[in-house]
Amino acid sequence: MATALAIDESRNGKPSGIQLVQVEGFLEVARRGSVSRAAEALFITQPTLTARLHGLERELGTPLFLRTPHGMRLTDAGRAWIPFAERALRALVDGRDALEQVMTASAGHLMIAAAPAVSTYVLPELLERFVAKHPRVEVSVRTGHSEDVVDLVVRDEVQLGLGRTIRHPDLELRPFHTEVLVLVCAPDHPFTKRDAVALAEVAAEKLIMFDRTSSYYEITQGAFLSAGVKLRGLMELDSIEAAKKMVERGLGVALLPATAVAREAAGGTLAVVAMTDAPPMHNSIVVFRRRDAGEPEGIVAAFLELIETRA
Repeated sequence: MATALAIDESRNGKPSGIQLVQVEGFLEVARRGSVSRAAEALFITQPTLTARLHGLERELGTPLFLRTPHGMRLTDAGRAWIPFAERALRALVDGRDALEQVMTASAGHLMIAAAPAVSTYVLPELLERFVAKHPRVEVSVRTGHSEDVVDLVVRDEVQLGLGRTIRHPDLELRPFHTEVLVLVCAPDHPFTKRDAVALAEVAAEKLIMFDRTSSYYEITQGAFLSAGVKLRGLMELDSIEAAKKMVERGLGVALLPATAVAREAAGGTLAVVAMTDAPPMHNSIVVFRRRDAGEPEGIVAAFLELIETRA
């Protein structure tokens, strides 16, 4: 297990050039009491090991062994240094294990930022699959509007961001989901008895909107404006969940993301109604990642691979 990594500490104000191969050789000789047996165990020559021990003693400024006819005996200084040498090697082994776990995505910490609708309706299914494959990986999720998500990725506070398409020179974007807005109403609403309705008919109803700062709000408003249709009634709420509850109680109709209403539509508490003349109303959801982050590795690569299989 030879390595040329140096222990970067200082002694009496002077930089230390102690190498971990020297520490490893010291511990092996201390265990076996013999340079020849230690060299054989380390698969190196006896002169090489002797040179490493001499180099270590020069760096530490004191002999570590007494050379006797019966083998190598530790000096008092050598005996005192053993726990520190063991700690250094243990830290190296632990560090290598940690790196291997991160690179194989078997452990580590994945930090994600996601827009509210994404974190509520898209991300849970992704994380369920990811955690099933990588149960020892810790996952942290921060939420905010897509602009906030971009800022978090740019500031390197998270490894990946999920939100609507926003171009930024420092970020690469990977589309992975298209969110379509669908018209929903209460199960007993007259629209449910029709195969489809016109946009003007929707405008004649009380339309329930959510989150004025959301891109979905802009998409909905833009659809009616482009069709030259004027809304007659409007109720504004601050979340998709609140909008769903209002629609379920028959207080109006709404254009909501399809993933957000899938459970209610399947359970019969909301009805999805087709529209005959509505322009395309959808949002492209992307993964943001810093351009200078290099090739995806380990945990990040595993999550991106999972997303790509979903796309």
